[in-house]
Amino acid sequence: MRRLNRHAALDRRRLPSDKSIPGNRPIEDGDDEDAPMAVRLFMSSGDLLADRRFDFARDLQLRGDLAAAIGLLEQAIELAPGFVSAWFTLGDICEQLGDRDKAVEAFRAALAVDPADRHGAALRLMRMGEQPLATPSPGYVRALFDQYAPKFEAALVDDLGYRGPAIVFKAVLAARNAVRKPAFFKRAIDLGCGTGLAAQAFAKEVDGFIGIDLSPRMIEKARATGLYAQLEVADMVQGLAARPEASADLILAADAVIYLLHLAPLLREAARVLVPGGLFAFTTETHSGDGVILGEGLRYAHSASYVRAAVAGAGLTLSRLDDLSARNEDNTPVPGLVVVATRP
Repeated sequence: MRRLNRHAALDRRRLPSDKSIPGNRPIEDGDDEDAPMAVRLFMSSGDLLADRRFDFARDLQLRGDLAAAIGLLEQAIELAPGFVSAWFTLGDICEQLGDRDKAVEAFRAALAVDPADRHGAALRLMRMGEQPLATPSPGYVRALFDQYAPKFEAALVDDLGYRGPAIVFKAVLAARNAVRKPAFFKRAIDLGCGTGLAAQAFAKEVDGFIGIDLSPRMIEKARATGLYAQLEVADMVQGLAARPEASADLILAADAVIYLLHLAPLLREAARVLVPGGLFAFTTETHSGDGVILGEGLRYAHSASYVRAAVAGAGLTLSRLDDLSARNEDNTPVPGLVVVATRP
């Protein structure tokens, strides 16, 4: 009881900002607005005291006082057992401290109270080897990029040195030049279009763009560019499946397939939607082994041998496969591939 009273006194001294309750908000990792991709999803418990406990716990976590943060999170969960953000953050901190069993328990609880898995608890369990690898839930991807939309371009380009559209553009030019065809396309589909960076790179070479993205807020940003004839909120595979056969000359996916475990379904749909001679150009992260792994950034890395086999299995011809990095992390290029596949 003495411990609870101490934190009640903290509540009186420092009320949380009006952004924190009720409802959902992104929580910044400190006050550094320039920190790359710093936002974290917050989903209110609906209990004022539990939300305050969580707010204080996050402050303590950011200051490095992890043990004290755990205590406050446990209090928040006691007040609101269905508090998914508290469960997820508890799992995160316990994993940092090496308490694997408690971390697994917390991530499983987060997934149980939010089956849409908007925090990505399933991915954390996959990375820990507690669940088989699978493509992230649409709820996680949508929530992730809805949060990032307001500062997406600054975070990627300025902070992470993002160059995905540029290296895809050069690869497409090289692939066309190799067969002595002009790099002009009447109809293009931009998968995972985000804010429109790929469309900007190809604006002079494409007559009409269709953009597909799972995040409504990203679609809003893309619409503001004026580069798209049509925009659609959809999963990449579902979005392609809705397109007519042989209806596109070019399909792009810059920094998008890193959220797919299996490439085969997407490649099969791309082969169907492309006209003969049409191109599917995409980037992915990679690794030196075989198959597909889930990296520390909770993104999938596809080996070169896996990509080659998936492209061939879809009936496409591999025109280019180059070792090129689309982004940096910790000021170091993330190993990556740029791929151009052609429909025969």
